Amino acid sequence: MKREHFVKIVEEVLDSLPREFRTRIHNVAVLVEDVPLDGPSPRLGPGRLLLGLFHGVPTTRKSIFDLPTGPDYVVLYQKNIEAVCSTEVEVREQIRLTVIHELGHYFGMDEEQLKDV
Repeated sequence: MKREHFVKIVEEVLDSLPREFRTRIHNVAVLVEDVPLDGPSPRLGPGRLLLGLFHGVPTTRKSIFDLPTGPDYVVLYQKNIEAVCSTEVEVREQIRLTVIHELGHYFGMDEEQLKDV
């Protein structure tokens, strides 16, 4: 899939998130890269691909006394997402799940809490 089309799907997914969820997201960029630069994440286990990653400070740990560090951001790994999907419909759903998962980290949720979501 061409990058432009993938990004268009990401934008549609972000626009489709519930308004009450979107209004609580501040200063977070969503980026698309082909694959993680460091290769597969060892904590995922063998054969598992990293689909996205949140970089930043969760809202539950932010303070007005913190120095500005720039925007938080979520990276989606296009080639990895495409590798686990067979159709565009699956790509769209995987993007949605990955975005929600990574934004969960932005809101301070850990992996155990995200399993329940």
